[in-house]
Amino acid sequence: MRTEQTHIAFLRAVNVGGRKVEMARLREALTGLGLGGVRTYIASGNAFFTSRETDRAGLVKHIEAGLAEAFGFAIPTILRTVPELRAELAAAPFAGRRPAADERFSMVFTPGVLPADSLPLRSPKGDWEVLGASGGTAYVRWQLRNGRSVNPAPTIEKTYGVQATARFFHTTEKILAVAERS
Repeated sequence: MRTEQTHIAFLRAVNVGGRKVEMARLREALTGLGLGGVRTYIASGNAFFTSRETDRAGLVKHIEAGLAEAFGFAIPTILRTVPELRAELAAAPFAGRRPAADERFSMVFTPGVLPADSLPLRSPKGDWEVLGASGGTAYVRWQLRNGRSVNPAPTIEKTYGVQATARFFHTTEKILAVAERS
């Protein structure tokens, strides 16, 4: 018998560049796909749901097809279970450390496993550096330049040939806390 598991869906590039996804509609669309206990957290594309499905690739395909139909554009989806995200947060090289005023810590989620032998990875301008990886999650330290930073997810996508989406470390901690209450 398959047990129900809580999943966290990290949706890529929603509510940016004209790709409007209202959270109420997102919850409705995910519920319509047969997912249980659907909830969302902030408008940057974070959803929680329960499912008995054990085929992750099939579940992602099902969700992406349903969201494309509901919103009219592709919404790449990266899934983690609560235990997986808890382990990834614990493995972060900056866990327990506060960033300096001119830096930010983030996690870049991908659907696959990132090769450890290609790290660290740095931007040519030195405004971010991948400090390490755990499975399909890269740990990134951003250096603010004139108060601004550059998202490393597109470079990680290009380098490894994967979809990727980033969340700040402190936001990811909050996402896990909300998911654990699901």
